[in-house]
Amino acid sequence: MAILVTGAAGFIGHHAARALLARGEEVIGLDNLNSYYDVGLKRRRLSELERDYPDSFSFKRIDFSNGGVLKQALHKSEIDRIVHLGAQAGVRYSIKNPAAYIRSNVAGHINILELARARSVRHLVYASSSSVYGATTTTPSQIDDRTDRPCSLYAATKRAGELMSESYASLYHIPMTGLRFFTVYGPWGRPDMAMWLFTDAIMRGRPLQLFNAGQMRRDFTYVDDIVSGIVRSLDRPPQDDGSVKSGGSLCPHAIYNLGNHASEDLLDVVHLIEDAVGRRARLSEKPMQAGDVPETCADISASSRDLGFEPRTRISQGIPIFVDWFKSYHAMA
Repeated sequence: MAILVTGAAGFIGHHAARALLARGEEVIGLDNLNSYYDVGLKRRRLSELERDYPDSFSFKRIDFSNGGVLKQALHKSEIDRIVHLGAQAGVRYSIKNPAAYIRSNVAGHINILELARARSVRHLVYASSSSVYGATTTTPSQIDDRTDRPCSLYAATKRAGELMSESYASLYHIPMTGLRFFTVYGPWGRPDMAMWLFTDAIMRGRPLQLFNAGQMRRDFTYVDDIVSGIVRSLDRPPQDDGSVKSGGSLCPHAIYNLGNHASEDLLDVVHLIEDAVGRRARLSEKPMQAGDVPETCADISASSRDLGFEPRTRISQGIPIFVDWFKSYHAMA
């Protein structure tokens, strides 16, 4: 039986698929290769998987927000687990193109839930986001904190995914785990995220935009640590035994934070990138952007207890690795 990985051409999806393939799993990857960011980067991620695992990785280019297309594309495929990482990402873009988020993150999520129900999968692990906590004034964010005050449509769609998953776990007793990711970075990252944008600006000598004058903090989590949490959760489906799960469900549905449990000042991140690049940044202070929050930090007590999740990579280690990859990818010396 294969594991279905949605968003396999994406940043985290690429790394998760590779980790599963490396331990001998068969993986079917789905992605629509949309143009939200450079499709060439997505294709290069896929080519790495196809080159290294030609016998155990297969890819289907489809848009899972179309339920009929999804069903037809997989009608001959045998799957018993799903890692659902595909989504329309980006907080700020949700202000410009809200319809894309409803299609992918709401309609698309329902289609994946329906697929899980039809196939009676052993476990569905899906990506949520730290954005569901909104502009919380209490850190670190705990699983039981309020999540009904989203600051962006992106956050609202991610919380909607959690609620829809709870309903399916209750109705159909499908084991599900939702993972709230906190600011993931690392090789093969996304060009719209801070680590990429900061590194690119510094290396090219362009002004580096610091929103809220840099007075923001983020729980930067290295991608290998996130993938470890994904795989650990996949191997530990919540039991349908009526016990209270992380997140409060009595159904076979658990929710966890995956973060580094450390809130980093953005200016400290900039300085680490400067050191890795060997060049000083030209800073351009900007006001806070709509939908942004001033600070994120993950309470990982539940994921540590239940999953054995233990982030190991400090930003002082992870940032130089990312910068080295970035130079190699862009052939910059």
